[in-house]
Amino acid sequence: MHLLVPLIPFLLAAAPATLPKPQRPVAPVVALEWGDEASRDQLGEAADVVRIAGIKAGSTVADIGTGTGYYVMRLAPIVGPQGRIFAQDISQRALDLVRRRAAAAKFTNVRTVHGGQADARLPAASVDVALMVHMYHEIEQPYLLLDRLRRSLKPGGRIVIVDLDRPSDMHGMPKALLTCEVKAMGYELIGITDIAQGYAAVFRPGLRPQPASVRACRA
Repeated sequence: MHLLVPLIPFLLAAAPATLPKPQRPVAPVVALEWGDEASRDQLGEAADVVRIAGIKAGSTVADIGTGTGYYVMRLAPIVGPQGRIFAQDISQRALDLVRRRAAAAKFTNVRTVHGGQADARLPAASVDVALMVHMYHEIEQPYLLLDRLRRSLKPGGRIVIVDLDRPSDMHGMPKALLTCEVKAMGYELIGITDIAQGYAAVFRPGLRPQPASVRACRA
């Protein structure tokens, strides 16, 4: 019997209220899915992200803003039974859909997490790769989310953000602005790689800044 159980959110201490809000437009969430899956497969998006992120058998991956579960369905077989996929979203409807898809595929390594705009609500020290694919521009409180996400990464863990190099109100994120925001929270840029569907930026946690010293980047 294959059973998928929603993960009970790990209780984390509240992040400081002094962290700023973004000084740029935050795009509205207009759909659960970014593009159609067949087109994304044809362009090799998932294969590129897997390669750039270094996802392999045994990895634990958090798909933050999973939507309809495009990455869940492609990563669960790659990480295998020794790995795990956290399918995270702020939409319960999205999580219910992903749970049904994973159950139908008989994936036993998928757990759903109902997160928030300021907190992914992932377990502490549990994640090798945290993916944010075509959704960073929709996060209302990115500085808070990045600060809290740091606690969920394993030693050597990293975050991978995929987006389009265009203004945030056009459902993209300029490379320079993204880099500024993420580095403001003490992450170090490993590299940015252009892919068919925009770019993939890889960061690792560095020294956490004092919250009162963080200033919002401007577009």
